[in-house]
Amino acid sequence: MQREKMASRIGFLFVSAGCAIGLGNVWRFPYITGKYGGAVFVAAYLFFLFMLALPLLIMEFSVGRASQQNLGNALRVLEPEGTSWHRMGWISMVGSYLLMMFYIPVAGWMLFYVWRTAAGSLELPPDQMPAAFGSMLADPAGMTFWAFLTSILCFLVCSFGLRRGIERVVKIMMTGLLVIMLGLALRAVTLPGALDGLAFYLAPDWERAVNAGIWSLLNDAMNQAFFTLGLGIGSMCIFGSYLGREYTITQESLCIVGLDTFVAMMSGFIIFPACFAFGVEPDSGPGLIFITLPNVFNSMPGGRFWGTLFFVFMSAAALTTVITVIENIISYSMDVWKWSRRKSTLVNGVALTLLTLPCVLGFNVLSFVQPLGAGSTLMDLEDFILSNNLLSVGAVTFMLFCCHKFGWGWDNFMAETDAGRGVKFPRALRFYLTWILPLVVALVFVQGYIQKFFS
Repeated sequence: MQREKMASRIGFLFVSAGCAIGLGNVWRFPYITGKYGGAVFVAAYLFFLFMLALPLLIMEFSVGRASQQNLGNALRVLEPEGTSWHRMGWISMVGSYLLMMFYIPVAGWMLFYVWRTAAGSLELPPDQMPAAFGSMLADPAGMTFWAFLTSILCFLVCSFGLRRGIERVVKIMMTGLLVIMLGLALRAVTLPGALDGLAFYLAPDWERAVNAGIWSLLNDAMNQAFFTLGLGIGSMCIFGSYLGREYTITQESLCIVGLDTFVAMMSGFIIFPACFAFGVEPDSGPGLIFITLPNVFNSMPGGRFWGTLFFVFMSAAALTTVITVIENIISYSMDVWKWSRRKSTLVNGVALTLLTLPCVLGFNVLSFVQPLGAGSTLMDLEDFILSNNLLSVGAVTFMLFCCHKFGWGWDNFMAETDAGRGVKFPRALRFYLTWILPLVVALVFVQGYIQKFFS
């Protein structure tokens, strides 16, 4: 059976960008940019984005397009005879499941806050806002409902297939996300005092960067660049298999990285001017979204409208990621186990929906389970296993497979990457990709353990 393709190039770009663009772009990026000296961090981030993340994105797309398979089968199709690269295909399924086990509940939080803001139930005195957020986490029935609703809606979209379901819905959501983001940014930068927020965000502040720690700055910039595109578990590999050969993979990858970075940067234009306009600390951590910003919107004329729009924006960013990663799960079942899309959707839908429960209950019923030390949750454990382990292992697998002769090999990788019109991949990067970049990823891996257990 011929593999389904995207109906349009813009569909491919939006769906792939939708997989990359998530809550890390719209919350974590502006927060750590402010923490580490504004433009100082942005410069470090962009360096690592193009020297670390972009080559890995190109590799995932190349393996997907050449094999026309999900990662579960792609390595088997392309590997040299007698090798066992296909044994690493499990990373795609396990990594995608782990990601969705804690990402779906958080996406459910966003939907819940859309409803709460639109209904006016967050129009509370500032000192009551932390309790409102805490009450959400402490309610197992409510948390379960919103997580299950998110999962069911996203699996339903995927059940309609690539063109009629995923491409059509994600194109609408991504277009809406960009329009809402521009509207929110224009509103935020015209608030009184917004210029102070922009200066905090974008002006290079070396004193702030040094006080935060240069090594920490570089490590966080590297991690943000590496993880912003969700590389290493084959989420991009599957969309490479849906990609035509009209344009080079480098050309398409540059467009996706550009969209991803644009959304991240624009998020800062929303959050920091709003915080400074209303005298709110911009380094409020996770509470910035659920505690601090609702107070900002309550102080703003037309705040219920702008607050609802903001959480619609956050929900769109979260749901596009959920839909596209779920497609990776479904396609694995179809490619590797030869299930129909209907069976893949039903079985994985039930399994994954139930597997969100440890994360959901980890904030209430199972809050006594603290696997990574006092104050940690089951969500922290799931995130650590994925972010600090599987993504690094998957990234190194792609690099070795694409660059070494005992894998798919450099010549095959270059031939696939450069097929089509557009920007060609620089051949001069071979030594860097073969020997230096794997060491950089290993450094990220080791540093993740140091920060988690020894800092």
